[in-house]
Amino acid sequence: MGESTSSGPAWIAEWMESHGIALWGMADLRGFDTPEDGTGQRLPCAVSWAIPMNPRVMVSIRNGPNREYADEYARVNGLINELSGELAARIRAGGFRSLPLAASERSDPVNIRGSFPHKTAATRAGLGWIGRHCQLVTRPFGPWIRLGTVFTDMEMDCGPPTEKSFCGHCTRCVEACPARALKGGSWHPGIPREEILDAWACDRWKKQHYFQFHKGHNCGICSAVCPHGLKLLKRKVK
Repeated sequence: MGESTSSGPAWIAEWMESHGIALWGMADLRGFDTPEDGTGQRLPCAVSWAIPMNPRVMVSIRNGPNREYADEYARVNGLINELSGELAARIRAGGFRSLPLAASERSDPVNIRGSFPHKTAATRAGLGWIGRHCQLVTRPFGPWIRLGTVFTDMEMDCGPPTEKSFCGHCTRCVEACPARALKGGSWHPGIPREEILDAWACDRWKKQHYFQFHKGHNCGICSAVCPHGLKLLKRKVK
């Protein structure tokens, strides 16, 4: 999973390579409630990609977030938004519709949701699966990533989607969560979020204990202890 998981117009592969993006793919989202573009229409496909976080920073937050993590989080989100705008513009220049999805934007604060989950596009593109911490886990980077998504009506060869969890019996993230917000559920497509995560308990804990980091939007403890991320750190050390 270190390369594209699907194929599309050759220029997309070249664009990804030119920006140093190693993990990306195309997602078939027909049947999903995708956001509407400026014409009021929904777009049936998406380009999904992952930007890795700094492993040294990620391992430093096993006991809670810190300023360095908050800065890295903001840096990568900013990069994703910049790349999403650039890719969407390139798609439109080719005569197709496109809509970039903002990184970490909570459009529904009551239900603690964005306009569409980046990780849904990512699983449909075959980039990884959803762990017990309710985040995407990839083979190359574990969950130590941020995701970018651009919706489009451009014809693409999508998927194949990931449809099972590879967390096995591991529950390290569940045990590490200070908010006790993780239910321990094993992901499969279509499982309700509530069977994996109590989003309100997670949100309350972050606001009560880590408000100094993006007004309680950051924690990351569950990601920091994930064995799939720690493997990356070991590879970096060697």
